[in-house]
Amino acid sequence: MTVLITGANRGIGNALYTTLSARGDKVIGTARNAQGFLPLDVSDPASQQALADEIVGTPLDLLVCNAGVYLDKGQSLADGYPPQMWADMFAVNVTGVFLTVQALLSNLKLAKGAKVAIISSQMASSERAQGGSYIYRASKAAALNLGRNLAEDMSDLGIAVGIYHPGWVRTNMGGSGAAISVDESAAGLVQRFDALSLATTGCFETFDGQAHPY
Repeated sequence: MTVLITGANRGIGNALYTTLSARGDKVIGTARNAQGFLPLDVSDPASQQALADEIVGTPLDLLVCNAGVYLDKGQSLADGYPPQMWADMFAVNVTGVFLTVQALLSNLKLAKGAKVAIISSQMASSERAQGGSYIYRASKAAALNLGRNLAEDMSDLGIAVGIYHPGWVRTNMGGSGAAISVDESAAGLVQRFDALSLATTGCFETFDGQAHPY
């Protein structure tokens, strides 16, 4: 299986890269600027096109849209969440996902039974709205909505789309007090990717296989 992972140089993305490589999959990792990974700024259409040109003609069995940012920790409702922060986070967490799928659609179409996995978050859930982190929550909710709609449109192409909460993971984003390690998250996510099919396309699931409330 050939897999491409965005944001593969650290955190969950790097754990997925390591886990999938260890079992024998061919894994292409991307990062904005990290040795050993193909360069990709998911928010930059020119960078997306350069990646597409680099791997033109390569069938992709699985595309993992993992790259994301969480810039609004600790912002105040009274005077925080500036407009540029909204623009920057949506450019990566939402538009970046769409641009990646769009740029690599021809590669996905070359593989039989291709899959797209979008790493969202439990903070995307409107049923679990707990306040704060407004930009991150909104961007992940938008990524969830995007994934659901992509699942509908791509089913006729034979491409399944899944959206996943990776767990509260001990990373720079999740913090040292988070519940699980990146390896635990990656192991569960890989099982979810393997199980994804056209029969379950559009699913929103946790890393350990539970259906997540929308």
